Amino acid sequence: MSDPANAIRRQAEEYYSEIVSIRRHIHQFPELSKQEKKTMEFIGSKLSEYGISYKDNIGGFGIVGIIEGREPQAACLALRADMDALPVNELNEVVYKSATPGIMHACGHDVHMACLLGAAKILNGMKEHFRGTIKLFFQPSEEAYPGGAIQMIQSGVMENPKPDFVLGQHVFPFLSAGEVGFKPGMFMASTDEFFITVRGKGGHGAMPQTAVDPILIASHIVIALQQIVSRNANPLVSTVVTVGRFIGEGRTNVIPDTVRLEGTVRTFDEEWRTRVHETLRRIANGTAEAMGGSCDITINGGYPYLFNNENLTNKLISLAGEYLGENKVKPMEQKMGAEDFAYFAQQAPGCLYGLGTADPALGTGPNLHAAGFNVDESSIRTGMGLMAWMAVRLLNGEMVK
Repeated sequence: MSDPANAIRRQAEEYYSEIVSIRRHIHQFPELSKQEKKTMEFIGSKLSEYGISYKDNIGGFGIVGIIEGREPQAACLALRADMDALPVNELNEVVYKSATPGIMHACGHDVHMACLLGAAKILNGMKEHFRGTIKLFFQPSEEAYPGGAIQMIQSGVMENPKPDFVLGQHVFPFLSAGEVGFKPGMFMASTDEFFITVRGKGGHGAMPQTAVDPILIASHIVIALQQIVSRNANPLVSTVVTVGRFIGEGRTNVIPDTVRLEGTVRTFDEEWRTRVHETLRRIANGTAEAMGGSCDITINGGYPYLFNNENLTNKLISLAGEYLGENKVKPMEQKMGAEDFAYFAQQAPGCLYGLGTADPALGTGPNLHAAGFNVDESSIRTGMGLMAWMAVRLLNGEMVK
């Protein structure tokens, strides 16, 4: 193949309408984490149609497809897309609007799956032009702990053969369609969830002296938790402690017995991450006790921070510039969002990069997880073509010995 980049561009254009229709089908029939059975079956039907062998029901409703090029044992590259939707009621009025009330692909996983299927179709048609084996990871349950990535890893997807590299892409509405973004090194934060039940003594709102008010105690806990970031964290280590839910089931004249607080902790340092948990417990327990109450605290450990291998990411930046033009490749900043792709990146050199989805004429629309989130579908052409191009070049290039 004298000009593989142009060959891949032509195939991305040829398959574009088909892959857009796939994205719209997946978007119209979303499934929540741990419920992606029909999505799995649909993806399996497409892989079969393309002549790609696969195994399903991995780590839940995951699928692993296999494409073998020349010298299948020479190297291995894994490409990953996540599958689950969110409990969001879609507000977009489009022909492919979610047919399931209260569930929507508001994080772009429909685009991820479509792009990976498009890349798979391209790659399967040019197997004689690359060395090694490509694994296609369609991963369930990215949005819900413990996450589908660790469950797929425990099922053995990173073995036999073991990937030399693992790549993933994520839609990014602050980049225009046709652009991509990369961040070598630390990229996304670890994430944990905490749940605090504050216990007091309920009573009449007109006689607060007879009660131990858990709403007041919980309010002080929320304020006190802010000193974890402002006075305990190293200013050079990004940290977030957010209380996102405050539930006090009283009334205008009723002081409740309990209040429920729920929130998240995010950072980029594993040792400090552990200390945040300890500090949070100490502050919440101490504040409640000082005010005559008590509290129960549960902290659920979530995903580790995501580190993009620097050598791999810098190589991908160069490859993306060759395929798209250097002006289409943008630097990205660290994000306090989290991704269980981090587990794959702990097993092999990995890179998660951003796929621009904003309409260049209209600019940025609603953000990820919003009920009005949607994408400029021309980004799918970019996503599937670039992924195929980088896969071929990595397997044939100097980074794989």
